[in-house]
Parts: sequence; C-alpha cells; structure tokens
Amino acid sequence: MNLSFETIETPALTKAQLAELLFQQIGLNKRESKDMIDAFFDLIAKQLVDGEDVKISGFGNFQIRTKAPRPGRNPRTGETIPIKARRVVTFHASQKLKEQIQGATSEAVQ
Repeated sequence: MNLSFETIETPALTKAQLAELLFQQIGLNKRESKDMIDAFFDLIAKQLVDGEDVKISGFGNFQIRTKAPRPGRNPRTGETIPIKARRVVTFHASQKLKEQIQGATSEAVQ
C-alpha cells in the first residue's frame, strides 16, 4: 500500500489529515478513520504514561526518561533556580527511517 501525502498543505501532519488519508486511500468511513487515529495515539500515550517504551517497527522508539533535578539559571537575571525532576519522552528513529530520510535528502540535492 502506498500512501500519498500530496494533499497536505501545512508543514505539520495532523491527526485530522491522517484520518482524511485513511478515508481517501483505504476506504474507511470518516468516523472510523478518526476513531482509529484517536485510538492509536491514545494507546501510545497510555503506554508512555505507564512508563512503558513504545516500539514501532520500521519507524522508531518512544522512550520515557527520568531527568534528575538540577540547578538552572534565569538567562535574563542570572538568578539560580532549581529545576525539578521530571519525566520526558524521547524519540529515536529506526535505521530504516533514517535510511529513508537520507535517501530523500540525497535525491532532493541531485
């Protein structure tokens, strides 16, 4: 299956655009498309909130990382302020995705 993104006008790909692509190219109705996209992202978010990594084969890994508390500095005043410990999400692209990006970059340069 080959999805076409020619109708995308904005630089960001939105959930609404993904649902529209499912509607146009796969044939799901608009409600099913929207529900499928919402369920997909809800599942990813739930896994991350629960502290679980999310691995999407051929795309990449989303991982939760705990950052330790550290001293920070207000750049305007120079005042030292504490930065609390927090959890952050990191994304690491798969080798396959990296190769696709590099292939697209080299084709655009030529």
